[in-house]
Amino acid sequence: MTGRKKRKKKLWLIPVCVAAAAALAVGFLVFRTVRPGEQAQETGGNADADTPDAGTVIWEGKEYQYNDHLSNYLLLGIDTREKAETSVGQADAGQADALYLLSWDRVEKTVSVVTIPRDTMTEVEAFGPGGESLGKSEDHISLSYAYGDGGHESCRLTEEAVSDLLYGLPIQGYCAVNLDGIPVLTESVGTVTVTVPNDSMEEAYPEFSEGAQVTLDKENTELFVRYRDTSTPQSALARTERQKEYIRAFGEAAQKKAADGTAFAAELYMALEPYMVTSMGNDEFVKLMESAAAGSVTENWTVPGEGVQGKSYDEYHVDDDALYEKILETFYRETESGGRGEKP
Repeated sequence: MTGRKKRKKKLWLIPVCVAAAAALAVGFLVFRTVRPGEQAQETGGNADADTPDAGTVIWEGKEYQYNDHLSNYLLLGIDTREKAETSVGQADAGQADALYLLSWDRVEKTVSVVTIPRDTMTEVEAFGPGGESLGKSEDHISLSYAYGDGGHESCRLTEEAVSDLLYGLPIQGYCAVNLDGIPVLTESVGTVTVTVPNDSMEEAYPEFSEGAQVTLDKENTELFVRYRDTSTPQSALARTERQKEYIRAFGEAAQKKAADGTAFAAELYMALEPYMVTSMGNDEFVKLMESAAAGSVTENWTVPGEGVQGKSYDEYHVDDDALYEKILETFYRETESGGRGEKP
């Protein structure tokens, strides 16, 4: 596979203490309390970067500090019908077909959503049949889930791959939902109305023509968020745009449902439980959803890069400089003191 250029920069992250009240953007998120004093990991990068103290980074002469009001959650859509029961190294746990990082600013009450294309080429840890680590090599980020156990270990491996891709960004929790959970989501709010963002379904399903407004129910939601023509290069990217539209529309419907005074959050958790693997419990889930009811999405961006044809499969190659700048823009704040460093 075509390799990506060696990443040169480093982000130093401060310890994050997650408050009990965090949030939800699309109806199901996850929560894990980070103990006070727990240190965020330092990831690879440029040893020459001018970093005066942990939590700050110098980029193009400016100093930035990590926003410790954020709680970040990884949301995964898995391409299996049932929870896989396998062991690490068998590479049959299913793949992470949809990957989203949702960042909640607990002070500003806003949410940012980062879309990570499934074909993103990054460092992925592989394992042998006996569960022994074979080290990391560049591969599709969707495969990070496959090497796990179909449960929490698969989620942990994907969480690690995503954090590494995003220069060591801390992730406080995860939620993975399989295919059978998709109609449950829509059914929980009744129906979801989407505006079809592209023409990727028109030939096979004319009712999903670009620009059409379509009402999704438990019967056709999976078709909308999953269909792609594998004979068309980069069809996964077009599908990702439809998934983003579904998330937006579902988020609006979920907020309205939660605002009507019903026990929507608790009921949704129980309905999804057979189809999901998550690092949170029912009580935490309910608290998160209730605190998110008034939240709004302020940013929604995709990891910058371009789709290319690999030797055997589509690949998505990240633009490292552009990604680095988006991370600073979304997760960091420029300090008043400025900086003296130059671009690494």
